[in-house]
Amino acid sequence: MHGDDHPDTLRSAYSLADDLAALGEHARARELHRDTLVRRRRVLGEGHPDTKRSAQALAEVPSAP
Repeated sequence: MHGDDHPDTLRSAYSLADDLAALGEHARARELHRDTLVRRRRVLGEGHPDTKRSAQALAEVPSAP
């Protein structure tokens, strides 16, 4: 079993956040993308491609009206 900060767990969290955004659950998607970004920065570092993907995905989630 993987821990919360394992790269596979972080990939799953990223995918779930993307799915939530696609379903229109923008607040939940933003929250999960933000959490995933924080953990990826800590585990993988700022310059890692997955960290950059998380930052971009967070920026692309529509804000609440």
